[in-house]
Amino acid sequence: MNTKLLLIATAIFELATGIALLVTPSLIVELLLGEGLGSAASIVVSRVAGSALIAIGITSWLGRDTNRGASQMGLLVGLLTYNCAVPVILTSAAMVSGMHGIALWPAVILHSLLALWCIVCLR
Repeated sequence: MNTKLLLIATAIFELATGIALLVTPSLIVELLLGEGLGSAASIVVSRVAGSALIAIGITSWLGRDTNRGASQMGLLVGLLTYNCAVPVILTSAAMVSGMHGIALWPAVILHSLLALWCIVCLR
């Protein structure tokens, strides 16, 4: 599969989610987990997460045109790690804590598919 397309898709998804977390963190968390944010500290942490997603998006966008080398392999391994962790964390939130919002399972599926795409690109 096409690594450039993976990096473009990742950039778009992560930039959009990161910006949404910066602007409306409680709404995004409610869509994912079924509960809004209840404290100023949780809003700050959500905005920090949004900033991290923006960084992932920017890195993916800038890495889309690099040749397959050590830097692109590092980027793909980092994205694979992230895209494996997110479904585990969200599934755990649903199964252990009973949290679920309308966007939870679509996010789990999307990140699982992106993880598989990373694996294919790394081969």
